[in-house]
Amino acid sequence: MCGIAGIIGSRASVDAVNAMTRLLRHRGPDGEGSWSAPGVALGHRRLSIIDLSHAADQPMVLGSHVLTYNGEIYNHAALRAGLPGPWRSTGDTEVLLHLLAREGTAGLRKAVGMFAFALWEGQARRLTLARDRLGIKPLYYRILPDGLAFASELKALLVLDAPEIDASAVRDYLFHGYVPAPKSIYRGIAKLPAGHTLTWEDGRVRIERYWEPSIAIKARSADAALEELDALLAEVIPAHTLSDVPVGVFLSGGIDSALTAWYLQAPHTYSLGFDARERSELAGARAAAAHFGTVHTEMTAQAADFGQALDAIPRIFDEPFADSAAWSNYLIAQFARREVTVALSGEGGDEVFCGYPRYWSRVGGRSSVLNRALARWLPPLSRTAASMQRHAYTGLPAFAAALGGMPQAQIERLLAPGWRASGYDYLWFYRQFWREGEDPLVQLRWLDLHTSLAEGLLTKVDRTSMAHSLEVRPPLLDHRLVEFMLSVDPALLVDRRRRRGKLLERRLMQPRLPPGHLERPKSGFGLPVHRWLKSRPRVLHEAVARLRERGVLQRSVGPEFRRAWSLLVLDRWFAAFG
Repeated sequence: MCGIAGIIGSRASVDAVNAMTRLLRHRGPDGEGSWSAPGVALGHRRLSIIDLSHAADQPMVLGSHVLTYNGEIYNHAALRAGLPGPWRSTGDTEVLLHLLAREGTAGLRKAVGMFAFALWEGQARRLTLARDRLGIKPLYYRILPDGLAFASELKALLVLDAPEIDASAVRDYLFHGYVPAPKSIYRGIAKLPAGHTLTWEDGRVRIERYWEPSIAIKARSADAALEELDALLAEVIPAHTLSDVPVGVFLSGGIDSALTAWYLQAPHTYSLGFDARERSELAGARAAAAHFGTVHTEMTAQAADFGQALDAIPRIFDEPFADSAAWSNYLIAQFARREVTVALSGEGGDEVFCGYPRYWSRVGGRSSVLNRALARWLPPLSRTAASMQRHAYTGLPAFAAALGGMPQAQIERLLAPGWRASGYDYLWFYRQFWREGEDPLVQLRWLDLHTSLAEGLLTKVDRTSMAHSLEVRPPLLDHRLVEFMLSVDPALLVDRRRRRGKLLERRLMQPRLPPGHLERPKSGFGLPVHRWLKSRPRVLHEAVARLRERGVLQRSVGPEFRRAWSLLVLDRWFAAFG
């Protein structure tokens, strides 16, 4: 895993790109490189994982093609066999470069992996940016008056100067808990959406989607689906261990990480628990590790240092990010990095196998005249009002409410006039992926895979792990597995009557897990924010006061406010960057 950066146009220079990559050192502490020609400069920070020699250093040149790349191509050996070479290295970077030089972005259909890269074609004076199908790896860009700049993280683009804050992105952050692509918190800096390419040529920019899986259901029995799934997992998960450095597995008390570990031979597993027993999954992880015969290591985190978390999170993400579980991810990545450079995780299992309660609940089914009336009449910032506001919706607004974030009515009441916009469409991000007329489960899975997965969950995993130079790979988001699961009949995945999901995964793993493992309650990695704020109400009071002084908010809230953490993070982000 690595960090990439570059500039096209009059501002391109090795000095500028080196300044950008210095800010990405945590993504690649093992080496740095740069390449330049008139009007173009590319940079790279290397985390050495496959082919540790200097032959795999970047930016890598092949004729007039130059590549700076972040990621892993798991099938690079098979791709190499179909390309003519010649070869200087044994790594995946050179394979990707040859593939792109020979087939262009059409070659991406052959690549299995996670990636974000920039390819410069010197003869055509054309730059191509690409981000992997699911958005596992990040890529930001900024259109310049006579060119373009790009980087793995937002902080590197601020070397060129800090643009104005985008007020609409603040609204989106409060609504989603993150800033959705293609926006960033700054005007003029954008995220390349997952599964897209961007081409810059002669001052023109073209953005295209190169991967859109089918949602067509394939008729098959439960037994046939289970057999296909087992075979696919046995191929996919071991492939993600490809590495020339030590590899581990994050193991929680849940089923997704257990499934990941089961398909490997005696892996090293790592677990994080908390000193609060009701929030710790160490016992379940320990039982699974013993059952599988893994080499297991665990740590127990003391009571969370909320002040430290609030100070660190804005600098890790560079823009407001409201998932308090980010701190737990940060801690386990720090812990595992003492022994391994690569870790597999079960991220994406809930989206792929249908594990969220919203998949089996009647989303929008509780809307009634009474709910809608209470949503209008109750004080809009109260917890009861927030609940009524969510239950008042039907259709797409109900699905959006089920995905979390702050209700629109609360945002409009909280934000000062300068940060609001009359008639603002808070659902714009979701509307792009709303499949009208489809089965509700199909609709919701499609939304998850294209919205909160890339911009929320995978952003959290990438930033918190790469802050410690740890590469985390989510094999359950291998696009072959995602495409297969989208073709499975929802009736084989969710039992709405029994309010249970992950039926195929449960049936597959039931005989492979310790007795009772599937019945263990899942506590998650979120911090106990409300408990902490009850004993320290001044923390929120002072944060909201600062946001009011900045003219962002127009009123206060108490520690019982459901989305208090969002406001705490926003305050700390303004203190760090605003």
